[in-house]
Amino acid sequence: MPGTLYVVATPIGNLEDITQRALRVLQEVDLIAAEDTRRTRVLLERYRIDKPLTSLYDHNEAQKAPTLIRSLEEGGSLALVSEAGTPLISDPGYRLVQLAIARGLTVVPIPGASAAVAALTVSGLPPDRFVFEGFPPKKPGKRRRRLEELQDEPRTLVFYESPRRVGELLQEMQALWGNRRIAVARELTKKFEEILRGTITEVQAQLAERPPLGEVTLVVEGAASPARPRAGYDQVDPPDPHRCT
Repeated sequence: MPGTLYVVATPIGNLEDITQRALRVLQEVDLIAAEDTRRTRVLLERYRIDKPLTSLYDHNEAQKAPTLIRSLEEGGSLALVSEAGTPLISDPGYRLVQLAIARGLTVVPIPGASAAVAALTVSGLPPDRFVFEGFPPKKPGKRRRRLEELQDEPRTLVFYESPRRVGELLQEMQALWGNRRIAVARELTKKFEEILRGTITEVQAQLAERPPLGEVTLVVEGAASPARPRAGYDQVDPPDPHRCT
């Protein structure tokens, strides 16, 4: 019988943020394909899991995926993990999963931590409809064109960005979109976790005093529309008595 490919979410910082199911799967599979084997080895050692590791990252995925698929077809089981968080979400693994599905193999999600969702839930911005944009283009021209395309997007927007470029990104957003409300989450789940909330101008002032370290998750208010005007953090919708909780 063919083996199973497990897409396993791992912690984004705090190693306690892993599910019991994920630990069981990592203990039971034949092989773990990791974006960063050094980072994954720290997790495995913490939970005393001794399994062989192989690297799978952006620059070797196309070459390595067929080999891993053959291993699955021969009956081996494989866990796919990224450096942190949920695989495929701005991380490698899409080619492998796509190929496994095309070959009729079983692909099972093992859900868990995601920086995008974690930041959204504490942003104070509407979470009911949102757009995940991942990392904006690095080149200024392409980045500006992408921001122009998103200018009228009414849903909350979620981005990943490096600490070196987040200041420039905020300047471009303010120039194109106006002084919207945002939340900048950095070092999520780690010792120095911090979430900055306010208008772009207000958050820029805070970042000027304390430049960010580590990857940043940026949550941005969507464009206002007659059906959905912008709301401040102090404006909360009344509870819906007909909604189940």
